[in-house]
Amino acid sequence: MLRLVSDEDVHGGIVWGLWRRAPNLDLVQVQDVGLDHTPDPQILEWAAGQGRVVITQDVNTMVGFAWELVKAGLPMPGVLVVRENCRIGRAIADILLVAECCTPEDIKNQVWYLPL
Repeated sequence: MLRLVSDEDVHGGIVWGLWRRAPNLDLVQVQDVGLDHTPDPQILEWAAGQGRVVITQDVNTMVGFAWELVKAGLPMPGVLVVRENCRIGRAIADILLVAECCTPEDIKNQVWYLPL
């Protein structure tokens, strides 16, 4: 199962729903590890060091920084982007599907948009 970190812009209902539906899911919030109000590049660097895929709703900056890392050949563990029009239940189901069915190699250096 993938290890995940949610960016602080992720809707709280998604995070709580993930914890409720999958209590053993290895998911932390950036706020819980001292990274609240941290620039995206540093969050991505921390996630890479921890082997955690980033969940975000930030399509404006996080995605661009993720692709910059890939282009530079630097570690990028993967990003799951929850689109604005994605319903909370669907986001939870898709994140769990990816977390349970994919390996870190499957999503490494990739940005996937939800809903799938």
